[in-house]
Amino acid sequence: MRYSALFSTLLAVAAVASAESVVASIFIQPITTPETPPSLLADVSYEAQPETTATGEVLSYEAPDLPEGGAAALLRVGVYDAAAARWVSSTSVASADNFGKGLSPHLVLSVDNSKGQILGVLCKGVRIDAGQTRDFGPQVVVVPTARGKQPDLNRPVVLSPEGKNVVPEEKTLLQKYVQSQPPLPLSICYGYVFGVVRATADVLTMIGIGGC
Repeated sequence: MRYSALFSTLLAVAAVASAESVVASIFIQPITTPETPPSLLADVSYEAQPETTATGEVLSYEAPDLPEGGAAALLRVGVYDAAAARWVSSTSVASADNFGKGLSPHLVLSVDNSKGQILGVLCKGVRIDAGQTRDFGPQVVVVPTARGKQPDLNRPVVLSPEGKNVVPEEKTLLQKYVQSQPPLPLSICYGYVFGVVRATADVLTMIGIGGC
């Protein structure tokens, strides 16, 4: 019993270590007034190496002060390094109406799955369901990057005598079916051929063509 409890504890510690989380600060800046320094929008936490699209956690959120122009104003959103005074991720443009009344800001983080680094941030206001009783505040969605299809290199190029690419002939359904079937044993093949020959000889004898 004692060993079982110890083993369970070790598994729990390993699970926590493998699910390492990263904290990032999302900033926002009006595009119409670039001289205005970016202001903190939210502190978020997310899993460092998510395998599929997952949700993160909003640690803190500051409703932005919308610039002049109201809902038509445009805002820049991304990860900003205040100490270095520079953006450290790609930024996106969001309309100020995404932060309007009755909408829940959803922050979509594109994360490099190998490094756990945020590549870009999107912001979209999602209308709150009238029957929703919880989770109507800001949300975080984490989208990991996926490795794209790689080109097939060093494959030999087959050319026809005319110097053109040889396009493989499309097989019929019957050819594909026959090709997918396992080969018959040699004894069965011989038996089938012998049976066909014997049946043919019997038919010829009956009509007076074969026989002695």
